[in-house]
Amino acid sequence: MHVVLMEPEIPPNTGNVSRTCAVTGTTLHLVEPLGFSIDDRQLKRAGLDYWHYLDLVIHRSQEDFFNSVPGGAFWLLTTKGSISYAEVAYGSDDYLVFGRETAGLPESLLSRYPGRCVRIPMGKNVRSLNLSNAVAVVLYEALRQQGFPSMF
Repeated sequence: MHVVLMEPEIPPNTGNVSRTCAVTGTTLHLVEPLGFSIDDRQLKRAGLDYWHYLDLVIHRSQEDFFNSVPGGAFWLLTTKGSISYAEVAYGSDDYLVFGRETAGLPESLLSRYPGRCVRIPMGKNVRSLNLSNAVAVVLYEALRQQGFPSMF
């Protein structure tokens, strides 16, 4: 599995996601520009001492990312999605793509993959979950479907 953070802005969120990816054996892709330095103290603190377990790939842009994984199976997580994340049949090499904390994924990307836009159901009077929580919810469902490979 792959988790992709498009232009993340908040170091502790990315640190928490990195820890989740490390404990699940999931590759983390960070797509620049980042809202922080990769050496940020808060980022490192949130990831604890798991950094050496993390398979981390940094991409210079969205275009660089998509060009590096031609034919990849992408699932775009968005509050605008019409499919519940729990209805998707995930593959072992799928990419779970999450947007910026303040803006989500750009409309240009969502319109490029309209049948791949999925959402986490939530109440009507709230905007969204915290990014690191959203990643954990969807990633663990995808791994559950696969029998939690290499995790027991």
